[in-house]
Amino acid sequence: MADPTAPGGTDAGAGSDDDVIATTGNQARRQSWGPSGGVGMPVEKSDAFGTTVRRLGEILGAERWRLVGVLGLTVASVALVVVGPRLLGQATDIIVEGVIDQRRGGPGIDVGRLHGKLAFIAGLYLTSWFLAYSQAYILAGVIQRSMYNLRAAVERKINRLPLSYIDAQPRGDLLSRVTNDIDNLAQGLQQTVSSIVTSLLTLLGVAVMMFTISPLLASIALTTVPISVLLIKFIGGKARPRFLRQWRYTGAVNAQAEEVFTGHAIVKSFGRQREAEARFREDNDELYEASFGAQFVSSLIQPAMLFMGNVQYVVIAVVGGIRISAGAISIGDMQAMIQYARNFSEPLSRIASMATTFQSGIASLERVLELLDAPEESAEQADTVDPQPTRGRIVFEDVHFAYVPGSPLIEGLDVVAEPGQTIAIVGPTGAGKTTLVNLLMRFYDLDAGRITLDGRDIASFPRRELRSKVGMVLQDTWLFGGTIRENLRYGNPLATDEQILEAARVTFVDRFVHSLPDGYDTVLDDEGANISAGEKQLMTIARAFLADPSILILDEATSSVDTRTEVLIQEAMNALRARRTSFVIAHRLSTIRGADVILVMDDGRIVEQGSHDDLLRRGGAYSRLYDAQFEGQAI
Repeated sequence: MADPTAPGGTDAGAGSDDDVIATTGNQARRQSWGPSGGVGMPVEKSDAFGTTVRRLGEILGAERWRLVGVLGLTVASVALVVVGPRLLGQATDIIVEGVIDQRRGGPGIDVGRLHGKLAFIAGLYLTSWFLAYSQAYILAGVIQRSMYNLRAAVERKINRLPLSYIDAQPRGDLLSRVTNDIDNLAQGLQQTVSSIVTSLLTLLGVAVMMFTISPLLASIALTTVPISVLLIKFIGGKARPRFLRQWRYTGAVNAQAEEVFTGHAIVKSFGRQREAEARFREDNDELYEASFGAQFVSSLIQPAMLFMGNVQYVVIAVVGGIRISAGAISIGDMQAMIQYARNFSEPLSRIASMATTFQSGIASLERVLELLDAPEESAEQADTVDPQPTRGRIVFEDVHFAYVPGSPLIEGLDVVAEPGQTIAIVGPTGAGKTTLVNLLMRFYDLDAGRITLDGRDIASFPRRELRSKVGMVLQDTWLFGGTIRENLRYGNPLATDEQILEAARVTFVDRFVHSLPDGYDTVLDDEGANISAGEKQLMTIARAFLADPSILILDEATSSVDTRTEVLIQEAMNALRARRTSFVIAHRLSTIRGADVILVMDDGRIVEQGSHDDLLRRGGAYSRLYDAQFEGQAI
């Protein structure tokens, strides 16, 4: 749990490459640290389009052979479709020749030849449909497997990120990257990849067929292509930063909604609904403006392509009519040419339309890659060979630390905790009490100095091994959706039902569980709303019992329980702390009278240390805190 006074920070560790996502460098971004640890809204323009597209290629690279198969099926399907208009033109010529022949007294239309040609064309189109269906089926699997791997990569990345990064990000924005952005990318790829490839191949095939019919008309048709490409590039360049801004503000709106819904009771109790609504309207207005701009600008591509297609169609029709009258081209070929001209403009319009969706997906991918490229925790150490039993002697040696470079919080701290001792940490808010614990847990790395456990620097421990030796009970409780039994077993997945029951009895969880209709099988929601705050705290304490750690950290662990229950928990804590090195952060000084050593912190320094009685006799900072607390109670 981060110190509430900490404005956030960054970890110096280098991010490692993922098996699926190749890291090519951190994306540049603007961040503004504030009291809430939020991240400032990035600039609208992004210069990483080419890099992001290459990274997308790396993501899809694991499916390269299936993609080759998709390309082959698409080529075959498009080739059959492209040949169709030429064959239809030949069928038209059979009819025209038959009509002319009949007027001259001949047999007329060769029906058998015409039927054979039409049957062949029907088979051609049916085969093309089957090939297109097959490539669409394979491509759907390729994209969904790639998105599955991308989600897995994001999940692994989140577990490797330092707490400083998580503390600095709005939770709703992180959730939006993991869910909305990946879903938008998947949807965009599903809609665009096949369509764009098919359209490009269609353009190539149609161009070839047009040149085989009439190089002059084909050249006229191709004159519109450069203009169309320039229009697509110009309009797309205006739309892409707006799509990026749209998804940024989508994350901001999600972050605010998550924040307000989580603290809904607080918002209501302080009557701050109007302020919350005003903040939401502000972000929602920005999202509306960004979305409107992105959709409007991108929608201009389609009518622009239709206009260019109509211009091309009219020019070919006029020139082609002149060529027919001159006998330079047959009616069937002209029919095929007009159909090809229409087929030529349609793929351009489709590419332009798909470019809009593709850019939206790339904007979402950029946000996901920012998360994947974020600096990770410093490199893990190798697992300890033949680990020795933990005695629990902890020493802080000349420790220096700052959440923000240039603003030191702890300077030159020296603390010694002997095995089995209970070390109480007191002091005003923002003195650095919780920071001390965060450093011991390696949630943050030191700027200077070192912390040792049984003479060994904790930086040489694998984090998992170090944290497995420590049990932690925080002031803020956390429960997940599941039964009470499952929530208790979270502290020790291998615990038996008998061990769970024993821990529950010692921590007085058993007392209130029996009043619930389903007992230990009572299902809690993800916020534990169906039990009280004090009961949730008791459950987190029971978890610590089940974990049976060598070192115990209690951060205001009894702050949510009533006085009578606190007395009972103190007795349980005394039993739990036996034979363990314990760190107790407390504001209620009455709960730490029995501590072996009390550390009084202020401005990241230890200003006093000693036993409860010794510190009272000195009449210093601890004595003033104690007197102020109990005088206030008396008044």
